[in-house]
Amino acid sequence: MNIRLSEAPKTSASSVPDPVLFGFNGPSGHVLGRGAARRLPAGNAATLGSRVATALASVGAEELIGGALPFDRRAEDCLWQCRRAPAPEPTGIAPRGLPLPDWRLRHQPSATDYARAVTRALAMMYEESGRQNALEKIVLARTLLVESQAPIPVEALMSRLHADRTVTAFRVALPAGPAHPQDRVLCGATPELLVQKTGRLVLSHPLAGSARRLADPVADREGAEALAGSAKDHREHALVVEAILDTLSPYCRDLSCPEGTTVTSTRSMWHLGTRIEGRLRDEDTPSVVLASALHPTPAVCGVPTMRAAKLIAELEPVARDFYAGAVGWCDGKGDGAWYVAIRCAEISGRQARLYAGAGIVPGSDPMAEAAETGAKFGAFLAALGLPADAGLEGLRKDGED
Repeated sequence: MNIRLSEAPKTSASSVPDPVLFGFNGPSGHVLGRGAARRLPAGNAATLGSRVATALASVGAEELIGGALPFDRRAEDCLWQCRRAPAPEPTGIAPRGLPLPDWRLRHQPSATDYARAVTRALAMMYEESGRQNALEKIVLARTLLVESQAPIPVEALMSRLHADRTVTAFRVALPAGPAHPQDRVLCGATPELLVQKTGRLVLSHPLAGSARRLADPVADREGAEALAGSAKDHREHALVVEAILDTLSPYCRDLSCPEGTTVTSTRSMWHLGTRIEGRLRDEDTPSVVLASALHPTPAVCGVPTMRAAKLIAELEPVARDFYAGAVGWCDGKGDGAWYVAIRCAEISGRQARLYAGAGIVPGSDPMAEAAETGAKFGAFLAALGLPADAGLEGLRKDGED
């Protein structure tokens, strides 16, 4: 297994640092896993519990298990066992390589084709309304492929992603394979905590229902107020909260939403969010097992889950892979945090494939949902040093055709 080394300066063979296998830097602190590449035996969600139990039995006091779960529960995950490394000391020297010197963008699919997929999904919802197993919500995503003349520097990118302290910047090393001849790194800045476990205490903070942040303070505040009063967005959000409560309930002796639903924000987006708190029946339940049980939530898939997942595979032209999966870590006691893998991109050499999705429910407007995905590209584009509204350019051009 070849994993690229961290991009720190190299002065001699002995000074080359161990490769970074995963890292998380956000409101909950900085967690870094690095060392020799020891990947857990690959498998899917059906075997995750037994594989993690075996691995945890050998995790040392200074070791972690971390990595990524794919969107498709039948696909292979990527989990690493390695030492927990201290957070690097600030050097005062800005990482180099960004903004990208020469670049081009490709929308896959275009905003127009994406809107057509939304229209098709809405037609199914209206036709099936009232029937058993009817489609109530689906999250449809599209991608933006950034191609550069130079390799994309992961260290510089992570430094920029962490500039927004309201999100968790993350990176996970992904191995090469038949479909991916080069090693890859999944990088992102996610605002959404899937699950965090500390002893018996468990926490989840789902987000669903979004609006773009605006430069004008008055218009920005009006956008937040409109989101807070949107029946469509609250309906979308409620589906997510109900699913998480239903999933966590068998694991918990008590569970509540003490603050109710509130409007929260990142630098680029407003969101509806609900903080869910509980106490586990079994303190030994690993956080990654809880993450696997919860994933995928209606925030990234839909309702009913299996029906929505099948339709996503039909309507989206680019496979999700680890986008909209889960990324995170746990220690030898199973304590740790797992996040929804959104606002992210897969980095491979000179390419970055960005992903963004929007929740579709009855009442959704196809072009408005396309605009939402374009806005969600903004934070990652800005981190690359590209225009934050470049993800909207295809939308404007498509709208003129």
